[in-house]
Amino acid sequence: MATTIIRYYNCKDEEIIFICLLVSSSLKRDLAEFSAYSPKFSDESLSAFEADVKKAMEAIPPQTEIALRKACTARLYALLDSLIDPVNRLKGYLKFANLELGKSASDFRLTHLRKSIAARNTEGAIKNLHIVIENVENFKDSLIPQGLTEAFISMLLSKATSIKLEKQTQYELLVSRRNLTQSNLILFNSLYRQLTEILFTGKILYRTTDFAKFHEYTFSHLKKRV
Repeated sequence: MATTIIRYYNCKDEEIIFICLLVSSSLKRDLAEFSAYSPKFSDESLSAFEADVKKAMEAIPPQTEIALRKACTARLYALLDSLIDPVNRLKGYLKFANLELGKSASDFRLTHLRKSIAARNTEGAIKNLHIVIENVENFKDSLIPQGLTEAFISMLLSKATSIKLEKQTQYELLVSRRNLTQSNLILFNSLYRQLTEILFTGKILYRTTDFAKFHEYTFSHLKKRV
């Protein structure tokens, strides 16, 4: 089992990057005072910090990837919504055949399917749609005289397949992003550790000498600027 990497910061990745850019600019201006305080701070350490900030910026998902995920979700929701009319029609056929079958919409899982659609519960919709299709097949001899057609049944099967495939696509996109995010967390956690060290030192240097600069090295103040 893969090890889950813990996130050490309590804000968005984009916020960390923006705060680091602000701090990098302040540190470049104040580097002489930082270097005088500790040899940990030098042109080389600043360059390394800026390089990590650049890597973090490149790790943020591009707009094309975000658009792909949004488009996939939109297609999936559209497929779920396209089931509403067939569910209503099937409910009517079931009511027509009620005296013969003695089955309610709930017995047929139509009520459950409708709830899954409304809740955007894709897994529930897939499960309930398959049960509905099985019930339709089992009782189609009673439903066909009420108006049910083989084309209607094929349409339900086609929608079930499309929803399952779209859900798989969505899952693969999410897994890809999750794996990449876990990998990126190593970089962002390292960046955050460097950031907190710079902020810690900046507050030591300017707490009593320069309140404006002190704010520039205070995380809560910087986050308000994001």
